[in-house]
Amino acid sequence: MYQITNVYVLCGFAAIGGGLFGFDISSMSGVLGTYAYTNYYNVQGNYRQGAITCAMPAGSLFGALASSFVADRYSRRTAIQVAALIWIVGSIIQTASNGIGMLVVGRLVSGLGVGIESAVVPIYQAEIAPPEIRGRVVSLQQWAITWGILIQYFIQYGASFTDGGANNPDQGTAAFRIPWGVQIVPATILFAGMFLFPRSPRWLASKDRWEESIEVLAALHGAGDMNHPKVLAQYQEIEEALTGERVEGKPDWTLLTEPRMFRRVILGMSIQMWSQLCGMNVMMYYIVYVMEAANIGDPLLTSAIQYILNVVLTLPAILFLDKWGRRPSLLVGSFMMMVFLFVVGALQAIYGKPFHADSGPLSAISWILPDNRPVQVAVVVFTYLFVSTFSITWGPTSWTYPAEIFPSQIRAKAVSLATASNWGWNCALAFAVPPLLWNINWRLYMLFASFNGLAFIHMFLTAPETKGKTLEEMDVVFDSGRPAWRSVPKGSRLDVLQKEIEQGNLKVAVRFGDIPLELKPAATATNIETVREAV
Repeated sequence: MYQITNVYVLCGFAAIGGGLFGFDISSMSGVLGTYAYTNYYNVQGNYRQGAITCAMPAGSLFGALASSFVADRYSRRTAIQVAALIWIVGSIIQTASNGIGMLVVGRLVSGLGVGIESAVVPIYQAEIAPPEIRGRVVSLQQWAITWGILIQYFIQYGASFTDGGANNPDQGTAAFRIPWGVQIVPATILFAGMFLFPRSPRWLASKDRWEESIEVLAALHGAGDMNHPKVLAQYQEIEEALTGERVEGKPDWTLLTEPRMFRRVILGMSIQMWSQLCGMNVMMYYIVYVMEAANIGDPLLTSAIQYILNVVLTLPAILFLDKWGRRPSLLVGSFMMMVFLFVVGALQAIYGKPFHADSGPLSAISWILPDNRPVQVAVVVFTYLFVSTFSITWGPTSWTYPAEIFPSQIRAKAVSLATASNWGWNCALAFAVPPLLWNINWRLYMLFASFNGLAFIHMFLTAPETKGKTLEEMDVVFDSGRPAWRSVPKGSRLDVLQKEIEQGNLKVAVRFGDIPLELKPAATATNIETVREAV
């Protein structure tokens, strides 16, 4: 069967799984401001809406935890396809829901699928990408998330005009059934398209399918030439790393709790935790509430501008993350988000006043800015600055970093724990934010600003730079005893191996069946085919 081998195309298409994550985030934000949704489901009360919203991240939590079993046993590619099918089933249940119970079940099922996707897609991207562009292509996951958020939001925005518009008390259910039904389309495309994708060469090697592994490496990084020095160098590194892991002979879950690895597990989980506690969750799920409280213009339209900024400003990270590095992104991002949230909270505290509405979409907020145009504009602007900062820094880095810091033997399991941390905090915040906005209003911004300050300190002390290093070199980065704030030596062992192979100083033995075959740049494809036929 024909297979796609362009790394950018592979990683970009697989990132549709991230798009489903974006659809999940945005699946509530647009309908919250419509009478169709609030009246049909009788969503009066912040705890009820919190429970509906958090159903999907709750399902995603379990999906992330289960992802490693599917990804390790059946391959990363198959795990992505299974998750797409689960998402389709959940979307059908949501679209057909006739009450809160059925809606919650549908969101739980969809969440199970997107939880698997969010854990496995970055692993797949990291395992097929060369180190010099790994940050760029794994960042496509975050870009796809932003596109999913934007597309779903505008579908909801368009659907909100059906049956007399969002402010019509008798608006029909098409306002929310259309956007929930459209979610089936990208998952169907993802499931079908993945049949044209190769399996991860590192997963193939872990299953002792060495011939297939080097064939995939050659297709990805050597234009099909298995004798290419870069292909042989990567193969050599993967084989050495797997051999070392097998010599230790420890069960995968035992390795996770070893002190040197446990520190990395905690770091990966912490990065995903801070990516939620930074406050971006509020801006994505409940941005309509934030804009309604700002009391400026159409809250659905002002929210849409934020989603556009989220998409556009993820691009600089895709282009430059491998140049400026992961560590500066985490540190600068935390500091700037802290500043912007403190400003928004202060403006709300000084110029805002209590507010109450008995029914309708505005009944969810208890604090509003009166007619003070400069302050209202300032709140919206600093909200946009906050979202822009996250998009450039923490958004893509929080997916790239955990996917690259673990050895092959435990990568899927460790990343599943990190992603489960994301979804656990996502679920907690999805449930807690509506009542918190109601009860402590402007103080919520101060709380999230403080979390960003703590994240800055934590990342400064514990997160070393990983750019330019291969996945197999992460043990050197983390186990060298070098403090996280000290620079990591430039260059990669892969470059050294490639140079030695080019100079003929290193021969690489590749396994074809049970016969080891030494490959070197001088070898010919004809010789390789002869050996393959012999075995």
